[in-house]
Amino acid sequence: MKSKKVLISGASIAGPALAFWLSRYGFEVTIVERAPGIRPGGYAVDFRGAAMEVLDWMGLIPAIRGHETRSGKISIVDKNNKLMARMPDGFTSGELEIMRGDLANVLYDATRSDVTYIFDDTITAICQTDAGVDVTFSRTPNKRFDLVFGADGLHSKVRSLAFGDEANYIRHLGLYLAIFTTPNFMNLGMNALYYGTLGKRIGLFGAADGREARASFYFRSDPFTYDYRDIDAQKQLIRDNFAHDEWEAPRLLEFMESAPDFYFDSISQIKMPQWYNGRVALIGDAAHCASPMAGMGTSMAVIGAYILAGELKQAKGDHTAAFASYESQMRDFVTKCQGLAEGVDWFIPKTNFKQWLALQIWKILPYTPMKNMMIEMPKKIANSIKIKDY
Repeated sequence: MKSKKVLISGASIAGPALAFWLSRYGFEVTIVERAPGIRPGGYAVDFRGAAMEVLDWMGLIPAIRGHETRSGKISIVDKNNKLMARMPDGFTSGELEIMRGDLANVLYDATRSDVTYIFDDTITAICQTDAGVDVTFSRTPNKRFDLVFGADGLHSKVRSLAFGDEANYIRHLGLYLAIFTTPNFMNLGMNALYYGTLGKRIGLFGAADGREARASFYFRSDPFTYDYRDIDAQKQLIRDNFAHDEWEAPRLLEFMESAPDFYFDSISQIKMPQWYNGRVALIGDAAHCASPMAGMGTSMAVIGAYILAGELKQAKGDHTAAFASYESQMRDFVTKCQGLAEGVDWFIPKTNFKQWLALQIWKILPYTPMKNMMIEMPKKIANSIKIKDY
């Protein structure tokens, strides 16, 4: 293969998954990550369908099962913790569920001996030539690679450098989300609680076998400008939006101050006409973020990594043909996955009537065929992509 020296930006899920396969196919792989190490925390992610097949081929299912979690009951409560509605155990858990931070560590452990990791650094410039891609870093000396991959999430630096402004591709779904680790002070085990007011929702989920919990704060808003690297300013946004909320909001806001893994972002999707440009290609959320509302981002990342690496192996250095085939195989699957986020108006209603109606639906949902439909739809989509054996 002619194109063997590759750079991946992003060490969360898509990047290490791609590195896993490329290193086994003989590529010399470097991953650059802005954070000083593997990022901790995050919510539970799950796998279904074809993604399970890929994990099996990677030999990672035993390691993932070692960190497996399974969401319990999801209850909707009022400000006095009175039960309003309840979903059954495992309603959102898929076939295999793990906390995002644990999965990132599993992938890191599976690749660290074969892949060069550069932490606490970022790409600042990309210059494509006939001979390769000249990359400028913030801290590391400039280097030339044969191929560069952006696996650096919703706000991908590689995408902005190689494809243009993020505003051309982002589709805001009208919500913002903060999530962070807290003590499991309500003794939830692995169960979850939701409390909502008009345009807002607060959640508390058991994590780490009930030893800790994850708090989530959602609020509706039109798009606004903020510094997505300024955590103090982001925390202030949550305080401003939830300062007068009841239930457990005051206590959770206190825990937020010392949370080791605070995360805040818009709930948005990325929609692009093409995921590659010359010697640069995008994968995972950088290419096609479906948003947390879809619940399929991790599966798309793992499947996409497998296909992209496999096509590069088969193309024997013809990266253009490999990139085109990768995108062709993934497009329809991605469109279906992104469609799963269309229920955002029912998750956090913006009118009093829709809020009342949504609660009635949640109350009857466990007793209607709609419950099975909501469980089966993601499973059906997860099995809708047929993957080759490379």
